[in-house]
Amino acid sequence: MRLTTPPGAPAALPPQGGAAGGPAEPGPRRPLDGVVARIEALIDLAGVATLYLTLAMIGLVALNVLLRYTFSFGSVWSQELEWHLLAAVILLGMSHAIQRGDNVRVDVFYADFSPRRKFIVNIASDVLLLLIALLFIKLSLAYVGQAYAINETSADPGGIPFRWAVKGLIPLGFGLLALQTVGALLRQVILEKQRLEAARV
Repeated sequence: MRLTTPPGAPAALPPQGGAAGGPAEPGPRRPLDGVVARIEALIDLAGVATLYLTLAMIGLVALNVLLRYTFSFGSVWSQELEWHLLAAVILLGMSHAIQRGDNVRVDVFYADFSPRRKFIVNIASDVLLLLIALLFIKLSLAYVGQAYAINETSADPGGIPFRWAVKGLIPLGFGLLALQTVGALLRQVILEKQRLEAARV
């Protein structure tokens, strides 16, 4: 899998050509490249899962609206499932959104920074995001464990049982976010090394 370059990061450099100006020879594959590729592949799978969950949620909402206003039929179970799916979409999709650079960025000052300063800003922001993700994981584990211990279910009659399952998406989602942030940090290091190597040529 090819390394993706986040917005504002220095682009990956092409391999150098041969001595006679012939076709470029592939450079040696660094161990970090494989680690980042595996992390990004896993996050891509989470993105695909989010896609299908979104389609399922849209279909469920449309079906509930049709049944309610056409046949005056409603179900607590199906209505709760809507927001359960929404929680899954958000928690599983945020890591993929950040990997693809779809998060909101403020580039008023960043756009004019030097490559070195951009690297420092990217590293600092990724480290901060990693700490936040780890904090959410730590705080949510006890929350999920308590729900599991009491076998928490819906408070409404006819609602979905196993409320702990949807709560378990919290550490899972932030775990994926932490993993994606580690991949982003490694990717920043790889791109910075490429930039420095090119500057010495």
